[in-house]
Amino acid sequence: MAQPLNNPSSSTHRDYGAITTATPEVSFAAASNSGNSGFSPTEFVSLSEDIGHNITSINTSTKQLEKQLKLIGTAKDLSALREKIHSINTKTNARVQTTSQDLERLQAVLRHGDRQQKLQLEKLTSEFQEVLVKYSLQQKRISEATRRSYQMAAEAEREADVSARSELLQQQRQEQAGLERQHDMLVERQRQVEQIESDILDVNVIMNKLSNLVAEQGTVVDNVETLIDHTAANVEEGRIELQKAAASRNSYRRKILILLVIAVIIGLIVTGIIVGKLS
Repeated sequence: MAQPLNNPSSSTHRDYGAITTATPEVSFAAASNSGNSGFSPTEFVSLSEDIGHNITSINTSTKQLEKQLKLIGTAKDLSALREKIHSINTKTNARVQTTSQDLERLQAVLRHGDRQQKLQLEKLTSEFQEVLVKYSLQQKRISEATRRSYQMAAEAEREADVSARSELLQQQRQEQAGLERQHDMLVERQRQVEQIESDILDVNVIMNKLSNLVAEQGTVVDNVETLIDHTAANVEEGRIELQKAAASRNSYRRKILILLVIAVIIGLIVTGIIVGKLS
C-alpha cells in the first residue's frame, strides 16, 4: 500500500500557489515613495476607477467563494472544486495587493486635491475595508470547511483500510489497487487543502495601515466641516434677520393704511359739517 497519510495540521507549512511563501502581506512602501509628485487630475480619475473596479471584483470573488463553500462536503467536493477555490484566492489576493497600493498612491496624489476628492478617497478606503473583511472571513470559512471535509474523508479511508485488511486474502490484491488510488486522491486533496490555507491574507496588517490613512483623511475633513458649520450658522442668522425686517416692513405698511383710512373718515366728517352749515 502507498505511504501513510500525513495530517495537514501537523505537517510542515508549504506554499502551493499563494502570492508569497508566507502569509500574504500588503506593502504600501512603493506607492508611498512614488507619491511625491504634484496633483494630477488624470491620475486621480484613473486610480479611482481602478480601485472601484477592484473593489467590485473582490466582492464578486467573495460571492463566488460563498457558492463554493456550499459544495464542500457534498458529492461535488472533488479535486476540480478545490482547484477552483485556489484559483479564486490567488487572483483575488493579487487584486487586494494592487488595490492597497493604489489607495496609498491616491492619498499621495490628493495632498493637493480638493475636499470632494478627499471625500472620494475616504469612501473608497471604507468600501475596500468592508469587502476585505468579508473576503477574509469567507477565506477562513472555506479553509475550515475543507479541513473538516478532509478529516472526514481520511477517517473513512482509515476505516475502509481496516475493513479491507480483514477480508479474504484472495480479494486483497484486487482491493489494494482501489485503495491506493483513493490514497493518492487523498494525498492530492491534502496538498490542495494546504494550498487554500496558505492563501489566507493577514488582514490585520492591511487594516492597521488603512486606519492610519483614514485618520489622516479625517483631520482634513474635520477642518473643512467646521468651516461649513460656521458658514451655515451665519446663513441662518442672516435668514432670521431678513424675516424680522420683512415683518417690520409689513407692520409699517399696515399703520400707514390705518392712518389713511382715519384721514378719509375725518375728511368725510369735516365735509359733512361744512355742507350742513351751508345748508
